[in-house]
Amino acid sequence: MQLVKAEIIAIGDELLYGQIMDTNSHWISQELDLIGVKVVRKTTVGDNRNDILSAFAEAEQRADIILITGGLGPTQDDLTKPLLAEYFGCEIVEVPEAVEAVTSFFKRRGREMTQLNILQGHLPACCTYVPNEVGTAPGMWFEKNGTYWMSMPGVPHEMKKLMRDFVLPKLPQVFELPIIYHKMIKTAGIGESWLADLIKDWENNLPEHIRLAYLPSLGHVKLRLTAFGTDQQKLADEVENQITSVLPLIDKFVYGYDEETLESAIGKLLKNAGKSLALAESCSGGYVSHLVTTVPGSSAYFQGSVVPYHNQFKENILGVKAETLQSVGAVSEETAKEMALGVRRLFGSDFGLASTGIAGPDGGSEEKPVGTVWIACAGEGFLEARKLQLTQDRMLNIQLTGVSVLNLLRNCFNQNNK
Repeated sequence: MQLVKAEIIAIGDELLYGQIMDTNSHWISQELDLIGVKVVRKTTVGDNRNDILSAFAEAEQRADIILITGGLGPTQDDLTKPLLAEYFGCEIVEVPEAVEAVTSFFKRRGREMTQLNILQGHLPACCTYVPNEVGTAPGMWFEKNGTYWMSMPGVPHEMKKLMRDFVLPKLPQVFELPIIYHKMIKTAGIGESWLADLIKDWENNLPEHIRLAYLPSLGHVKLRLTAFGTDQQKLADEVENQITSVLPLIDKFVYGYDEETLESAIGKLLKNAGKSLALAESCSGGYVSHLVTTVPGSSAYFQGSVVPYHNQFKENILGVKAETLQSVGAVSEETAKEMALGVRRLFGSDFGLASTGIAGPDGGSEEKPVGTVWIACAGEGFLEARKLQLTQDRMLNIQLTGVSVLNLLRNCFNQNNK
């Protein structure tokens, strides 16, 4: 079975200027992947005749399906429709059905039509008119020499409606599509290169129709297994067998699969065990609490948090000893541990987590540079602390601290609840 290749062309100066983010291409890619269509390129082009025509010609050379978004408005800078007509060598003609749809759209909303709006119902004679039920710019479907084209508005909800109602059902009718099956393994607490080294022998022995991709992000590395074939259940079983094979090598770093997040995985652990959590956040400033409470149902295990930014509140609220702060400072193993113990005691929780550090961009010293962070976890019969040496970027440090704190809790939970 031949792989079906797609190219996405996003048109509009506003995309190149950075005034609007191209979320359309990201969404389209995900939807095409689910039906076995491989996106081979995404192109962003401004409102320029020659550039757009060049993008069309190049895309036709490498793709079976070309999906175009944007440039379908009623003003002179919207060039997609006239340039598609030029590219396919046909005139723009009135399509009565399209004119009626635009007229009805304005009438339903009690808005006055202009001549420019009426012209949106004029389309290239060589296209198939695709109604846009939630906007005024119709979709346009073209076929040429075995290549298929779809032009859609750049407004996200209009584009998605046309994709769901027309494009996604249409593609299996014109192509014999393979099945692509994905499974994501999510890890934390290990870098990409170390992870790759651990699993290199397993990776080298993967069958040809199963591929592995490393997807690193802040504090995480995702392993994406992608299998190609014609039988989805068979592919799913094969991928599960490969995961079973690799887990003994990386199990302590794995927190979940597919759409699961670190915070939701921890929430599941706590909820299933009937355990509770409280947080003391200094340098992370409440960010970890934010992560925890993004999970629906987190009130079942999250007791609350304290953000003791100044030392007096570390003492007065959490009971950190004055001599500790004076002798080793707020950014220290001892202070982090006392904060974790103090917040656990304050809220009567099973686990107490703490962070204290120098997020930056200033406040560092030769002994404790910016990015120095201590985190701690306290529970029944244990007290663990870790030192982090992070970056010079404040927001990165806060985010990385959040991941590290939650992963420390996960490790402590697993080690002490066997």
